[in-house]
Amino acid sequence: MKITSRLIVAATIAGSLAMSGCAYNSSSADVYTASQAQREQTVRMATVESVRAVKISSNNGQPSGLGAIGGGALGAVAGSQIGGGTGSIVTGIIGGIAGAVAGNAVENGVAMRDGLEITVRLDNGDYRAITQTATGEVFNAGDRVRLLSSGGATRVTH
Repeated sequence: MKITSRLIVAATIAGSLAMSGCAYNSSSADVYTASQAQREQTVRMATVESVRAVKISSNNGQPSGLGAIGGGALGAVAGSQIGGGTGSIVTGIIGGIAGAVAGNAVENGVAMRDGLEITVRLDNGDYRAITQTATGEVFNAGDRVRLLSSGGATRVTH
């Protein structure tokens, strides 16, 4: 592998790792941002009616393109190492396309989190459905729960 190819691979990997740390967007009832801490929340009591497993996309179904770019770069470098002359150009192009498709799929997969859609009946008879990241806390129909609301966000906890 040429030195420039190694630099491209190293830069792509470093950039992907750096950006993946920025992409974490939690919808967990257990995670508060610094601006949410020490803020008053409205507490309502409710009874769980149903719970449904869902998937939550932290990128709203819109990949950033970093997966495709990184995968394409890695695929192109790896593909160009196969063959010689025109053959290495063709395999580099094919490797780049395959890498971009694979990188995009990996980015979308990493963006998916297990979640719960929890439907509750408030004490006043109204129904609400709240979706949040699954954290291991188990909710069953009939459980008494607290709805913590602040700034348009609501969390369900025991």
